[in-house]
This record gives sequence, structure tokens and C-alpha cells, in this order.
Amino acid sequence: MSDSQPTRCGLVAVLGAPNAGKSTLVNALVGQKVAITSPKAQTTRARLLGIALAEASSGEPTQLILVDTPGIFEPKRRLDRAMVSAAWEGAVAADAVLLVVDPVKQRRHELMPLLEALKDRPEKKLLILNKVDASKKEPLLELAQELTAAVGFDEVFFVSALTGDGVPELKAHLADAMPTGPWHYPEEQVSDASERLLAAEITREQLYRQLREELPYDSAVRPESYTHRKDGSVEVHQQIVVGRDTQRAIVLGKGGSRIKAIGEAARNELAEQLGCKVHLFLHVKVDPNWADNREIYEEIGLDWVR
Repeated sequence: MSDSQPTRCGLVAVLGAPNAGKSTLVNALVGQKVAITSPKAQTTRARLLGIALAEASSGEPTQLILVDTPGIFEPKRRLDRAMVSAAWEGAVAADAVLLVVDPVKQRRHELMPLLEALKDRPEKKLLILNKVDASKKEPLLELAQELTAAVGFDEVFFVSALTGDGVPELKAHLADAMPTGPWHYPEEQVSDASERLLAAEITREQLYRQLREELPYDSAVRPESYTHRKDGSVEVHQQIVVGRDTQRAIVLGKGGSRIKAIGEAARNELAEQLGCKVHLFLHVKVDPNWADNREIYEEIGLDWVR
């Protein structure tokens, strides 16, 4: 890309109810993994930027800054309120807002208030019906008509973030919708997450994936240290925080087998992402009040809310 060539750059907010597939869609648009995913609802906690490159139909190279936001739901606790606040802040000053909907589960108790809140917003609004690989055509079309009538979406896209169906078309449309302007990030950058935060998020993903329903949502991974060794490898120390002693026993597993498996899977993925050897050290701490610890909120990129 030459310095004199005109470019486009814009902000795209990705909103939706929990577990609609927002992070999977952001990863698909970027073309590689930048956000963690799991079958567990509310996996994404803080705003994370995925940075995708596309080309407008006019030929202009385009940088899409994708804000992967936490799912919007009825907040009950401080952590919930911080996550919902982060989601709405991610939509501020966006050039386009994507509402991602799971047409199978729908989660209407969370979807309907979200539609009401979006209705009068000025941004360009696109409806993304995700998981079409698991949906029948007729109900999909009916749902698209219903939601468009409620909000007046500018466009509707039928995609499968998991298989990639419909993603290139969505990406091309977004490129055309972005304003002319300089890129905000270097061409090779795919996320705004630091390596330290990325490492903590990868461990949290494995925690959710391996323990599923055994471990409640009330857990966190705190980055303690992140050191580049002279041999080119990276040494990472992290603390897994849970609320009760029984949860600590679950994370550790019999003879430490579970935490060993979590650490091994996280270490392998992080090594693949970083392209170097990783030494990962995990330990578990019980803190019944961790969700009221301001320092933890700062570490995971959330604002402290009352």
C-alpha cells in the first residue's frame, strides 16, 4: 500500500445477547483468532478490538476496527453492570453497529430490550442472523422480517461465523460503509490486546472449556508477570481466582490433573499465537469477594461501576 493511495478506516461495534456468536464473528472477519470463545454465555468481559483488512468496491484498502463487546443482558451484580456498560461504550461513535442474533436460541428476554435501545440510535445498523448452518430457511426469513420491522435495519446478513458462510459478503459491505481516512493501526496488527492480557484470556478460555458446568461463571484469571527470557521464550505467571474452596478443588482436579491439563492447553495455544516457547505457571486462589476488587477490573479492562 503506497502512502499516496486513498484509504478507508472505520469503527464497527458488534452487539448482541450473550452467546450469539459475536466473538466467533469477529475472529472470522479478522481471519484469525483474536477473541476467546466458549459455549458458556458471557465469555467476553471487556471491550476488545479486532482489526481486519478489506477492500472497498472502489478499490480502496480498508481497515475495519471491530469492537467485540460483552453480551448485553439484565445486569444483577457489579461485574454484570461493568460488562453491560462496556458493551454500550463500544457502540459510541461507531460507523456501523452489527446486531448479532442467534436465530435458534434467540434469547428474546435479552433481545427485545436491545432492539428497543437500538431503534433510535443514529449509527448505520446491520442485522446479522448467525448460525444459519443450524437454522431452517423459512423461520429465518420470518425472524429477519420481524426484527427489521422493529428497528429498521439498513441491511440484513445471513451468516455462519463458524463455517464462514456469508462472512466475505458482510466484510465487503462493511468496507464500502467505512469513511475515507487514514488507518489507525499498523497493517500487521490484528488486535489491541497486549500479549499479557491475551495470555490471561487464553487461560480463561481453557478454564471455561474444560470445566463447562462444573465451574460457575464466577472466576477470573489475573496476570501476575510476563517476562521475555534471553533464549527467546516467554515466562508467564497467572493466578486463577475463584469464590469458594470447593471451586478451587474443581480447578485443581485429582492430584492436580485438571489444572495441569488447563495449563498445557493454554500454553500450547499461546505458543502457537506468539511463535515461541512459553513457560506457563498457574496457581489458584480463593477470594469470596474478588468481584468487588477494583484492581481486578482494571486488569481485565473493565471500568469500575457502582
